[in-house]
Amino acid sequence: MRSLIGYLVCLIVAATIAFTFSPRTASNVASAQLRPDRLQINGMLYLDQRVVAVGERGNILLSDDQGVSWQPAAVEPQRDLTLTALVALDDKNLLAVGHDGWILRSVDKGAHWTEVRYDGEIAEPLLGIWSAGGNRVMTFGSFGKFYQSDDDGLTWQAQPIEVDSAHLNGMDGGADGRRMVVGEQGLVLRSDDAGRNWKKLEPFYNGSLFGVVRLSPDRWVAYGMRGHVFVSQNFGRTWDAVAVGNQLPLYGHALLPNGGGLLIVGAGSSLVRLDGNGHLVSATRLSGLGTLTSAVLVDTGRLLVGGERGVFQGTDGSVAALGGAK
Repeated sequence: MRSLIGYLVCLIVAATIAFTFSPRTASNVASAQLRPDRLQINGMLYLDQRVVAVGERGNILLSDDQGVSWQPAAVEPQRDLTLTALVALDDKNLLAVGHDGWILRSVDKGAHWTEVRYDGEIAEPLLGIWSAGGNRVMTFGSFGKFYQSDDDGLTWQAQPIEVDSAHLNGMDGGADGRRMVVGEQGLVLRSDDAGRNWKKLEPFYNGSLFGVVRLSPDRWVAYGMRGHVFVSQNFGRTWDAVAVGNQLPLYGHALLPNGGGLLIVGAGSSLVRLDGNGHLVSATRLSGLGTLTSAVLVDTGRLLVGGERGVFQGTDGSVAALGGAK
């Protein structure tokens, strides 16, 4: 039962849809691997002119031309398990996580991936991963699972964190040791000593939070179910709701350069833009892209979004134009 619940939670968090995990013939899977518009994408990053995207059935896609064309990466072993998130440790070393505690590592900018961890017995998903800089990286997921590596992701140790088996969905932080973790039922944890001690904040929302973003040491943004966005100007002591104007769940984000704020994406091709102070700039919807789970900026402000229908460039490619759309 715990395994089933874990998988369902991951489906909600990553906004995956039923057809993604329905049975397919081998020929259909092979075809999908060559069609980035037919793969559920759950996470993306932009690394030194390369876009890396992870998603269903263990697929990892690479683009070296700003998302115009895509090639599959080599994954060994390929377990056909959904990948939920990835992170870059530096300009060559990457990590990706997914179902069944699966962790993959690449040392060549994502071209080849090898397995460093897998737990098919517990079979619970990891939902996110975050790099603390240097050799340290954390991953987290269902039922309070929280692991830390101090050797670039080669080995992992479970870390105690008192969350009553709540699912952990998002994490962010900075070099000053200030960090936050968010999860289901409005869970928010805060640490000011690089994760040695965590404080559970008083709930300000009773629904799931899927992401948290640090805009400055004091200014943080949390977002999640039913279009809820919250901003704190004092490192989480108090939170103010942002009136987005719809109830579409929000699942992923991209930071804008030079303190320009962030873009948050979600169901119904929704796109919410906040400025660097956490104030709402716009809330709009892209055209016909379904549920969006992730976004990255490439080149000089060009936007790529990923989700249930694969990876796409923004309708006109311009973040400024997208943010100003009504």
